Amino acid sequence: MASVQLSSVHKSFDDVSVLKDINLDVRDGEFMVFVGPSGCGKSTLLRTIAGLEEITSGTLKIGERIVNDVTPSERGIAMVFQSYALYPHMNLFDNMAFGLQLAKVPKAEIETLVRGAAKTLNIDHLLDRKPKALSGGQRQRVAIGRAIVRKPEVFLFDEPLSNLDASLRVRMRYEFAKLHEALKTTMIYVTHDQVEAMTLADRIVVLRDGRIEQVGAPLELYQHPTNQFVAGFIGSPRMNFIAAEITAASNDSVSVKLGDGSIVRCAVSAGNAKAGDKVTLGVRPEHLRQQSGALNSINANVTFVEQLGSSTQAYCDFPGADEGVTAQFEGAAQLSSGAPIKMGFGAENCYLFSSNGNAFVRHI
Repeated sequence: MASVQLSSVHKSFDDVSVLKDINLDVRDGEFMVFVGPSGCGKSTLLRTIAGLEEITSGTLKIGERIVNDVTPSERGIAMVFQSYALYPHMNLFDNMAFGLQLAKVPKAEIETLVRGAAKTLNIDHLLDRKPKALSGGQRQRVAIGRAIVRKPEVFLFDEPLSNLDASLRVRMRYEFAKLHEALKTTMIYVTHDQVEAMTLADRIVVLRDGRIEQVGAPLELYQHPTNQFVAGFIGSPRMNFIAAEITAASNDSVSVKLGDGSIVRCAVSAGNAKAGDKVTLGVRPEHLRQQSGALNSINANVTFVEQLGSSTQAYCDFPGADEGVTAQFEGAAQLSSGAPIKMGFGAENCYLFSSNGNAFVRHI
């Protein structure tokens, strides 16, 4: 096992800057997930750690070694890609053993390593089969097994579940979590799916435009995002954002006026904010409740309803919310398109963001 440390790392392709001043410490044995929208630089960052892309400037250490000029094969890493990249003419055993055979590892050791990895991944009964006889999830396990047998210090995963259907992705998330628990090896995992990030990670790195926006444990990012971008990216359904204006501010509470004239109290520290400042109110869909007479309440109009069985999602029009307001209620709520709805939420469930997108400190 090994830690990974990036200090002031930059990466450019000609005149295009892709990674900008990346400073990050991945702890020994940690499961860290890089997440962000398409084009944010997460896969490029992973490839620089792997040595598949050169760093333009800065320092990269794996363990105690600076590896800027070390070849990928000598970095002590193993990488699993989105595509399984299995040899179709070889059975599973040979696919997993091929790299070891090239390295002239003794046959007896190869046998032990391959069968041990296959047992860990629960594919030991499939070793005689060829890839075409396997499901997508089984093929991905073979690709992971091929990495395991190399006994790397660091595992790198580049969107390994994106080719799988929804139900299999859920199952494979569980398998990844079990694998990390069993191997206790440092793992760095790239995904665009924030649900994968929330369920797998010890810590999450949120990237945007080649920069790190925030690093933290899943619940830390969910409860205390540093800015509006992180707040909107972490959590599903996405957080609601409503334009507002401060009417009163103190050390432990801020009151804001919304577009319909309603006043909302937020349990946040005002900092340097004052009455008249333009801000954005954030409320997560799961924190909205159907009720009247709440301390904080808004009146909206339902435009669309999704009945999901275990929950109901209502999409509503509301002044100052450019993308509308989404509410998530437990069970089968009785709602219809075009109907008015009154929703309440607690002051402790409010997020507040300044005009530059920075979050006010919450009290929860």
